[in-house]
Amino acid sequence: MAGHSVPGAGLNTAQIQTNKMQSKIIKTMILVSLLYVALWSPGYIHNLLMNVSTIFVVGDAAFYTVMVLGYLYNCINPFIYATNFDPVNRVLVSLIPWKKNAQPLQSFEMS
Repeated sequence: MAGHSVPGAGLNTAQIQTNKMQSKIIKTMILVSLLYVALWSPGYIHNLLMNVSTIFVVGDAAFYTVMVLGYLYNCINPFIYATNFDPVNRVLVSLIPWKKNAQPLQSFEMS
């Protein structure tokens, strides 16, 4: 009869919650890592091109653009962690005006 049991039926709620937390942490770390690569790579590529090649002459605007992208990562990173923390997430969701106790409009007929 063990072959007919539902998968995960032997897990208790503490194990399920631990698995969900681990999954959430892994997803957060993947998001943070991808964001780091996406926002800091232009700066590293710009630095490499400016120091290695004399063919690519890039102006100051490109330098400031890639630096803003890099520091944008530093600004976004705390918000990623904060929104994945459940108490902070609940407070942030409660601040959204269209999410507060939205009651459907009741239609009525004029007679």
